[in-house]
Amino acid sequence: MIEKKNILVAPLNWGLGHATRCIPIIKKLIANDYNVIIASSGRSLELLMIEFPKSDFIKITDYNIKYYKGLPLFISIIIQLPKLFFKIKSETKELDSIIKDFNISGIISDNRFGLYSKKIKCIYLTHQLEIQSPMLKNFIQKINYHYINKFSECWILDYEKEGLAGDLSHPKKRIENQKYIGPQSRFEKKEMNFKYDILAIVSGPEPQRTIFESILIKELNKTNKKSLLVQGKPERDLHEVKNNLTIVSHLSSKELNEAILQSRFIISRSGYSTIMDLHKLGKNAILIPTPGQTEQEYLANYLAKKGEYKTQNQSNFNLDIALNQAEKFKEIKTPSKDLDWQKLFKIFEV
Repeated sequence: MIEKKNILVAPLNWGLGHATRCIPIIKKLIANDYNVIIASSGRSLELLMIEFPKSDFIKITDYNIKYYKGLPLFISIIIQLPKLFFKIKSETKELDSIIKDFNISGIISDNRFGLYSKKIKCIYLTHQLEIQSPMLKNFIQKINYHYINKFSECWILDYEKEGLAGDLSHPKKRIENQKYIGPQSRFEKKEMNFKYDILAIVSGPEPQRTIFESILIKELNKTNKKSLLVQGKPERDLHEVKNNLTIVSHLSSKELNEAILQSRFIISRSGYSTIMDLHKLGKNAILIPTPGQTEQEYLANYLAKKGEYKTQNQSNFNLDIALNQAEKFKEIKTPSKDLDWQKLFKIFEV
């Protein structure tokens, strides 16, 4: 019997989006007879341990990028660049041991810059090639490309034409080994009856995740509409009902898939993984970008101009205005063509 090849899948622990968008890719790898070993940290690791209880897991170095109160996120990141470079270098050293100890044949790294090796084929998974920044944009893009070019291929999570991510995934300067693999979502579209008037999905790094949650709870408590709020905390086990509002710490992929389909109206961050999920299900939403996170601000505004989504700022979010905005949505049309995964995975057979 031919021994299965071990593929390391490693999403960045930045909110839950990098982990969730790896779920369909992990499932396709397993379906194509690869053994998947998952490496991450924090809530991303917790989530994937729930989704794939039979898989092997490795806890690896966390980038641990922090928000500084009163500063935009891009400034916070620039300040922490020396620490980030050190973490990336440590990650690359850490990978050498992982390859040897777990007999790794290939790597899919979701936005983890340090997980490349000359010994095996390494894939960099992203949607963001042209990083949005009001300062040092060219310098930041050079750093981005410097690391991406160390990988065997760059898989871009968007359509090659008329993409969801706009300029983020369609830069003027191409990556040499880039491949568009289309938006990827763990969810499946199906017909379901409505159960909730409003679904609020909380996500993202702290402290903005908690701030966003507090604002949503305050607004949802003002309305008599039946509402569900998902905290995005897979490490907890909370299910609380108070009047019209239900708060849960976490939902499995299947449960969240159904909750989105069962909700008339959705409020969420404008993270790209969330956008891919909503797009797959053909669901509109009010998008609230994480303050100072230029990528989310760009996506919210870009998609709002197309009419499929609407946006508000977190600081002055108003539920009544959001409900009025929801009456003006355009229908979302999702292409049905699927990717030839067997052909894509051939890189690991070389």
